[in-house]
Amino acid sequence: MSTLGERLKLARERTGLKQTQVKERTNINNKTLSGYENNVSEPDSATLGVLAELYGVSYRWLITGEGPMVEKPVNKLSDKDERDIAKRMEKIKEDLAADGGLSFYGEPLSEEAKESLLEAMEFAVRQAQKINKKYIPKKYREDQ
Repeated sequence: MSTLGERLKLARERTGLKQTQVKERTNINNKTLSGYENNVSEPDSATLGVLAELYGVSYRWLITGEGPMVEKPVNKLSDKDERDIAKRMEKIKEDLAADGGLSFYGEPLSEEAKESLLEAMEFAVRQAQKINKKYIPKKYREDQ
């Protein structure tokens, strides 16, 4: 792949996403994305990072075309980690339900808003778990 646009298009098609689906997940306009893929314009580095993560490709490969397209996941969560996260999320859900109801600026949260809040919390718990896993010496890790 010689151009950034070609690599962006290849990465998107590899994931099976349509431009409209990318728009829904990233809020990047279809015309803007099309411009990137057709080398009419270039995305900034933050946008490239978002697209690389969404497509599951290496940021370096996306920018330069060098190196592996897909990097190995360095800190993949083990089955035990997944169970721990599930337990934490269940506890968080119970705590939120026990408080009698959530409100934002005095207005009760809708079910959709509660679900979004829980998804964000789960993402945060997963990220914290991955970050903490980096600092555990390999000899103490159970999954290796």
